[in-house]
Parts: sequence; structure tokens; C-alpha cells
Amino acid sequence: MKLHFKIRRIILVFCILSSTLFLILLMVRPQFIEETLEAFTLDMRFFLRNIISRPVIPDNILIVAIDEKSLREYGRWPWSRFLMSELVEKILFSEPRVLFVDIFFSESENKAADEALGNIFRRSKDKVVIATAFDVWIKKKYISRKEIPEQVLDSAILRVQGLKEIKPIEADDVLASVPEISKDVITGHIYNHPDYDGKLRWEILYLKYGDEILPSLSLQASRIAIGLEMDKIEIFGNKGVRLGEKVFIPTDKRGRMLVNYIGREGSFRYISASDVLKGYVNKSLFKDKIVLLGTTAIATYDLKNTPFSANMPGVEKNATVIENIVNKRILRKSHGYVEIIFLILTSLIMIFALPRLNALKGAGVCLVLFLSYVSTVLFLFIYKGVWVNFVYPATNIIVVTIFVIVVKYFFEEKKAREIRGIFSSYVSPKIVEELINDPMKARLGGERKVVTVLFSDIIGFTSLSEERSPEEVVELLNEYFSEMTNIIFKWDGTLDKFVGDEIMAFWGAPLDQPNHAELAVRCAMNMIGSLKKMQERWLKENKVVLDCGIGINTGEVVVGNIGAEGKKMDYTLIGDNVNIAARVEKLTRTYNAKILITENTLNYLRDVLKDGRFGHCEFKSKHAVKVKGKEKPIELYEVVPMSH
Repeated sequence: MKLHFKIRRIILVFCILSSTLFLILLMVRPQFIEETLEAFTLDMRFFLRNIISRPVIPDNILIVAIDEKSLREYGRWPWSRFLMSELVEKILFSEPRVLFVDIFFSESENKAADEALGNIFRRSKDKVVIATAFDVWIKKKYISRKEIPEQVLDSAILRVQGLKEIKPIEADDVLASVPEISKDVITGHIYNHPDYDGKLRWEILYLKYGDEILPSLSLQASRIAIGLEMDKIEIFGNKGVRLGEKVFIPTDKRGRMLVNYIGREGSFRYISASDVLKGYVNKSLFKDKIVLLGTTAIATYDLKNTPFSANMPGVEKNATVIENIVNKRILRKSHGYVEIIFLILTSLIMIFALPRLNALKGAGVCLVLFLSYVSTVLFLFIYKGVWVNFVYPATNIIVVTIFVIVVKYFFEEKKAREIRGIFSSYVSPKIVEELINDPMKARLGGERKVVTVLFSDIIGFTSLSEERSPEEVVELLNEYFSEMTNIIFKWDGTLDKFVGDEIMAFWGAPLDQPNHAELAVRCAMNMIGSLKKMQERWLKENKVVLDCGIGINTGEVVVGNIGAEGKKMDYTLIGDNVNIAARVEKLTRTYNAKILITENTLNYLRDVLKDGRFGHCEFKSKHAVKVKGKEKPIELYEVVPMSH
């Protein structure tokens, strides 16, 4: 019992410590864990979502790709600005809603070529966005407004609320497209920062350069696609970015938006730039569409590592961001309330349930909790677009489960060995296993219980042992005791001891057996019936024929593991009712009866007798007799089979 409570305390303390640790981690959210383990579980959610319900490929976004085919037909990259001018002009002639140019023009080709491309951009400047590159270094430096290129400054976000709440990524250097191309054209940054594992899961919607907040190219393109002016981009602290009254994009304090990838590369419709240049594309295809122009050929080295693939063209990653915003398919990261509530609830369940359950049931409870959380996390991600932290609540369940299984297994195995050592020679294997499965039933410290006690003694054993050789006596006794023991175990009895030629057994302990009196009487009848068959065999074999008498009594006794602590202990009974059963057995000679029971035992059989379950035998009264040590006479009854 002390061991049982010790296990409970150990598990309780561990559950509290583990839950507290993971609750602290959940509140702190170390970046390394968030961008590795937790990010990995996010990737798994993307895969599972696409197995369950793959998002539909959007038809309002097209990618014009400078692909392998285009390079074969028009020469290696980079292309001439005149060729780029022709390509851009053909696209704009088809009247797209917005043209996202995912190509950086950092160096001048020649003034004429640069101006030719820039002029085409400026003719449609309200629907064209081009890239600006920024460098981000560890060492920060102050950047004055005068150092910021005019075309970059024109695209700065002016409406920022809760500036103190955000910690945007700060750029140290800017590299705009050459002025001949970028002047009076809408620009946006194309800076990306992968997680620790190298995968791009976030879009940096804005970054800080000097004192200015500058939008990403994808955010600018989304704004134009929705039909909003520049002043309709508004930052709301660490809550998110709002585009007019139409779209709200949740962000973290660094201005990052979670990218809701559709799938692997090829999730959008691609059109080869060579087909556009050759006029193979119908004008209506681009009309009122969001068109992205970018490179996809391997030689251009613009491939991104995403949850689905390590080879997604950068232009498709940008298309995904625009699709998320324009089609309002935006993911948001949980604020932590769901995780905290679930972690606390699961912790409370484990704290109260696990110490009281065995290893298998405890593991079952933890498995149900784990699967419940997995289901909740997947449901919220797939159907609500919410990224709920998985690692901390789930790991808490896993860690506690492993600990409980190990501890319970260690202590329960120790307890099982103890129970087997004590009871394997007393009760049947079935009862031993039941005691192992529920050690609380094996109350070894001692308790008062009402039980039925059976004594059986061989008649005339003293003279028999004197007349026969020791070897013959031992052989006979072993054969007799083996058969009787099997019968006692068959009727779920507890074999207390052999004393010479005497057998002592009882029912009602260690397991509670409401029908203990019935089991004892049926066992006694079985013993006499089996002994008759043995007697017939002994006669045929010309062996000594043994006979016995059985006495049974029911009453309260003290039962427990009794003996010298650490030396020899026996699970046995003590009390007057044990002595009465022994004395009743001796009276079987007086009444020439095979089985005698007391009135106490008969009283416990009243319901059975009413049901007719003992119809095959009768109980003959033998009158009241005075038993040594008892003032009040005890009524005795002989159990006689009807065929007797």
C-alpha cells in the first residue's frame, strides 16, 4: 500500500513539473523550436490538408515564366531590355489588373534600352509593380531620409498605428532598380528570410529602412488587385495589416504573414514567355487577371524551399502570397489561448487520472488526449485556417505518457512479482492475474472479512502412516493433495496450507466473493466426488484407499500476510471462526458424515436454496453441538447428495 501511494506521488509531481515546464515554453516560445519542430508540424498539416481537401487552383492569377523553353528560343539569361520591353508590352496590351514584375533591374544595360523598358512601365504605372532589393545585416547603421531613393520613398507606408508594438526587420542597404526603369513606378521589397531549417513559411509584408516602413512587392500587387490607393495600406501594431475595409492580414510583431501554400510548384497556371512573345496567347487570357512575370529556368537560380518542395520558383511563392490576400485565404497563428487551455485541461486530467490507473489504462487515457489534440489542431488548420501550436501540449502528453508507462511498469512489475510470490501457491493463476491487474484487492496489511473456511482431513492417517513405508505414504499424499488442490483452484478458492494430512482453504479473500459459501460447499462436493473415483482406481490397483472428512464454517476473521517480516510470511486467516471450521471437520467422524457445515454457512446459502441451485443435494440437520471454546451450541448440517 505504501508503494502504491509512493507511485501516485511520483507521477503527480512529475505531471505538475512537466506541465509547468511546457506551459512556460508555450508562453516564451523559443524561436529555434518554433522554426524547427513546430514548423515541421506545420508542414505536416499542409500535407494532410491536401490529402483531405486540396485547395482549388486559382484562375485569377497567371504566371508568365521565363522558362527553359524561353531561354532555348530567345537566348540565355539575362535578356536584353529591348526584348523585356516587348514582352512586358504584350502583357500590358492585354489589360491585366496588375503586372507583378519579379525581376530585379539592378544594373544598367544602356540608357536607350533602360528607358525603353521604363517608359512601358510608366505608361501603365498604376498597374505595374517592380522589385527593390534590401540587405539586412547584424550591424545596424543610421539611414537618413536623404539616402533613400525617391522611387522607394514614394512607396512608403504612411499609416502606422501602434508603432511601439512592432519590431520590423530593419534593412541596412537598399538597391533599387536603375532610375531610368524605376522612376515613377510602384516598387516593393523582395526580401525573404527563411526559418532555421531553410524553408520559407513567411512573407515579410513590410520592413523598416531608416525611419520609413516599406511594403513588400506582393503587398503592393495585392493592393492594386483589390483596387486600393497607397494610403489604404494601414498597419495595426502587431495585430496585422489592413487593406482598406476589404482585407485584414494577421501578422506577428515583425510584420510577417504566414504563407498558405497551395501545394508543390505548378499550383498556378504557367504560360511560357516565348509563347507570349510569339503571339500564341489570346489577349483575353490576361484581361483583368493578376499576372506575375518571373524566371523559372534552373539557370536563373530563383528557387525557394517551401513546406511542399525545395524547388518552387520564387515567382510562384509570390503568386501564393497575392492569392492568399486577394482571395482572403489567409492563415493566422493562434495567440496561444487554445494551446494554454488544452495544456491545462490535459494536465489536470493526467494529474488526477494517471496516478489512479495502471500503465495500460494510463497510456490509453494519454492516447485519447493526444488524438483529441491532433484532431483539434488539424480541424482548426484545415477548416479555420488557424495554426495552433502543436509541439508543447503534445510533447507534454508524450513525455508524461512515457514516464508513467516506465514508472508504472517498473513498480507494477515489482508489485506483480510480490503478488505472484505471495499468492501463486495459494490461489489459481486466474486469481493471481486478477490481483496483479488490481493490486488494491490484495490488501496484505490485514483486514477483517467475512469468509468461508474449509478444513479437510484424511481419516485414519496416523495408523496408515505407521503401516506403510514413507515412500508409499508420500506418493499417496502427493496424489491426493494434487487432486484436491486442483479442485480448490477450480472453484476459485485460496489454499491456505497443508498441515500433515490436513488441507485448509477459504473463500472471500483476497478477492471479494459474494457467493463464497456456495463456492466452498460446491468445492467440498467436488472433492468428495473426485475422491470416490480415486478410491475406485486405488482398489483396482490394490493400493491403500484414503478417505476424508470436510468441515465448513462461515464468519468474520482477520486475514492478511502474517509472519516474521523479511523472513517468512504467509497469507492466512486467524480467528474463532477458523477454529470452529477445524473442529467441525473433526466431528465428521462422530456423525459418520463426509461434509459438515455450520448454520452460519447455511444462512449464506438461503438465496441459493430458494433458487433451487442445490436441488441435487440436501442439508440434514445434525442438531446443535457444543464446540470446544464456545458457550453457545452450534447447529450442524450434513451435505448429502440426493443419490447418496
